[in-house]
Amino acid sequence: MSREVVIEVDDLRMRYGTTEVLRGVTFRAHRGEVLAMLGPNGAGKTTTIEILEGFRTRSGGRVDVLGADPARGGEAWRARVGIVLQSWRDHGKWRVGELLAHLGSYYPRPWDPAELITAVGLAEHAGRKVRTLSGGQRRRLDVAIGMVGRPELLFLDEPTTGFDPEARREFHELVLGLSRTEGTTIMLTTHDLAEAEKLADRIVILDGGRIVADGTASELAERIAGEDEVAWTLGGRRHVRSTRDATRFVRALFEEHGDAVEALAVRPSSLEDTYLSLVRRAEETV
Repeated sequence: MSREVVIEVDDLRMRYGTTEVLRGVTFRAHRGEVLAMLGPNGAGKTTTIEILEGFRTRSGGRVDVLGADPARGGEAWRARVGIVLQSWRDHGKWRVGELLAHLGSYYPRPWDPAELITAVGLAEHAGRKVRTLSGGQRRRLDVAIGMVGRPELLFLDEPTTGFDPEARREFHELVLGLSRTEGTTIMLTTHDLAEAEKLADRIVILDGGRIVADGTASELAERIAGEDEVAWTLGGRRHVRSTRDATRFVRALFEEHGDAVEALAVRPSSLEDTYLSLVRRAEETV
């Protein structure tokens, strides 16, 4: 991952009437980085993303995306940005392959349509009309449309909604490949915390219009010092205990009970545990 800054946001503010939606948001994203933005509904994620995409004018602060202010980004700038929205666009009369070839013709270095269709798992449906696709297949097409111009920066808003487990795994591999081999910077918003933990190089958590955490999943977990869950069976009875030091707890357990301890399992503190703790703390300080 390069240290070249692709997104730079300083003291971003957004006000609707007397309601302040964003209150001094500051963060950066680098070339080739996968950055996940998490937060509860109403935290300001959508507003932030729309400002970065150039679809909404901010009230204050500085925003630089690919060397330009998104509010004044022209066609050349937009050709370098890919966007995958939550809802699909209605291109019902087009055939999948024809649609991607047509949209790709507007870009200077598009993906090969056949290669892109395969990458998003639609190879068997390239000749079908969009209106005949299932909801999950349409979602895959959404992703392909966002990627067709081979963007330097890709915004993914809940990208795997409607994907089955196999398609989700393949899409995750595609995202990681884009960032590692193409140097694509990816900004991801998702409610799937396991997805964020798997894909993101860095995570920012937005709550109440402010950034309440910024770091890798492991850095955030260390900051919260989340508790691990230890489960075991003793004398046919199942036990579960939460602890901040699973190693010490398990050692003491075996020192006391030895081989009588069975079915031992340790579940480390997850991103979900960390996220909930951070959001809860932020709400308590409001």
